[in-house]
Amino acid sequence: MSQSGPSVRRDSIKIGSYGGHEYRLGSIVGMETEPTLEEVYEQMPRRPSVAEVKAQAHRKKSISNRAVTGASQITVRQSIFPICLVTTLFFLWGFAYGLLDVLNSHFQTTLGVTKAQGAGLSGAYFGAYFLAPLTYAGWIVRRYGYRWTFITGLCIFGVGSLMFWPSGVKRSFGGFVGSMFIVGSGLSTLETSANPYIATCGPPRYSELRLNLSQSFQAIGSVVAPLLAAQVFFKNVNDTSLATVQYTYLAVACFVFLLAVVFFFAPIPEITDSDMADGEEQGRDFDTGYVDKPLYKQYVLFWGVAAQFCYVGSQVAIANFFINYVQQVRPGTSQSTASNLLAVAQSLFAIGRFFSSLCMRFLKPRHVLWLFMTMIVIFICCAMGLSGNGGIATLSLVLFFESCIYPTIFTLSLRGLGRHTKRGASFIVSSVSGGAVFPPILGVVADARDTQIAMCIPLVGFVVSWSFPLYLNVFKGKELDGYLKSEVGIAGGEGVAVEEEEGVGGSGGDEKTSGVVFGQSFHKEE
Repeated sequence: MSQSGPSVRRDSIKIGSYGGHEYRLGSIVGMETEPTLEEVYEQMPRRPSVAEVKAQAHRKKSISNRAVTGASQITVRQSIFPICLVTTLFFLWGFAYGLLDVLNSHFQTTLGVTKAQGAGLSGAYFGAYFLAPLTYAGWIVRRYGYRWTFITGLCIFGVGSLMFWPSGVKRSFGGFVGSMFIVGSGLSTLETSANPYIATCGPPRYSELRLNLSQSFQAIGSVVAPLLAAQVFFKNVNDTSLATVQYTYLAVACFVFLLAVVFFFAPIPEITDSDMADGEEQGRDFDTGYVDKPLYKQYVLFWGVAAQFCYVGSQVAIANFFINYVQQVRPGTSQSTASNLLAVAQSLFAIGRFFSSLCMRFLKPRHVLWLFMTMIVIFICCAMGLSGNGGIATLSLVLFFESCIYPTIFTLSLRGLGRHTKRGASFIVSSVSGGAVFPPILGVVADARDTQIAMCIPLVGFVVSWSFPLYLNVFKGKELDGYLKSEVGIAGGEGVAVEEEEGVGGSGGDEKTSGVVFGQSFHKEE
């Protein structure tokens, strides 16, 4: 491995100064916290063992994103506790998202807002997803690590939940919209850290399976919330009191603040971008086709971002107007009954998450993604043409097949990013802001025509999203299948698990572990 001298970081370009302070390109676009490939290679001979990674898991201080911590070697057994802890966060935003769907319809009745205005609630919630990941949330996860990003997100979420109380007292829809924006800011901060953490904490070959299983609990939260709304909030359709909404969010606030304390003390192994580059280099012998590229040349990532934007927008639009759709195709259905049917559909969504996880034990994730996306397009077309129970059933099946789309697009888009993983994850999470764009458009069409015809809006989004798995299966199949054969983090793979069990130190001097990478030239694309 030859080096021609110290490399000049592209993010070191000075773009201006003010008040005696210099401002550089990297500090604005988030590059200054990313390692160079040369920095990663320099640290590989001194890579800590998994035993040392576990010993550092209680570390409260932040860790440099350029440091190789050895976390790329974490095995399945060692990743169980941190993954279970982080999975609790998925239930939280599933619960918040489930409440959002019903609150949208409820505010149309109690506060006298139109369908398009009611969709503004979703606009505020998902609009925060565009702001946070690309600004402070993405910067915090790169600068201070996952632990402090979890804690920050929980605190913001708690503050937003508390703001529901004065909004309810004033019966202010604008206040609820503002509160939901703060809640969305907290949840998007959590997603900026939780999704990539689950995807990267453990052997790369199980990345899609891990995230789908963890997100199954998000789906469970989405089921619990509408049921609670139907049985408590809106059991009496003439009840215009918002007190139950206030007390629910007060309880949520207390819970998330307590959870923030738990995350402060819990053992959470930090995974840096250097670790991700280290893991990619080790997995290169398994035909992953990994080549270090600048972020702007990561075309699969940006296609994945576009697909995720359209998918989430379509998913949220359907969920927001599911109750309106039911009441239109089956006239005379009460809001409480429609809420129960939404809960059934969300239950199918949760079942679909577990089912898709099972499928990934036997089928390749790229095949599962393409199959489920194809079924979504078919059933949304059916929902536009059928009425009565047939229309409700086909729209419910759309939710079933939606189950694996988000986590699978997320993990497949992260493949091969290496040292750009955290910043790439921020872009993918920001694409959730599609949920702020599609529902208002659907609401306008529903007000002008009807909700059933308005389902053409999510259909367009699903077709765009469908192009992503089609591209992956046709052009990227070999590279993606290489990750399924990777032995990184697998017991006995490259001697990592054996070292950890025997208490051997770092990989310095261990020729077996380091031989995957050392002595090879850079695989870097300028």
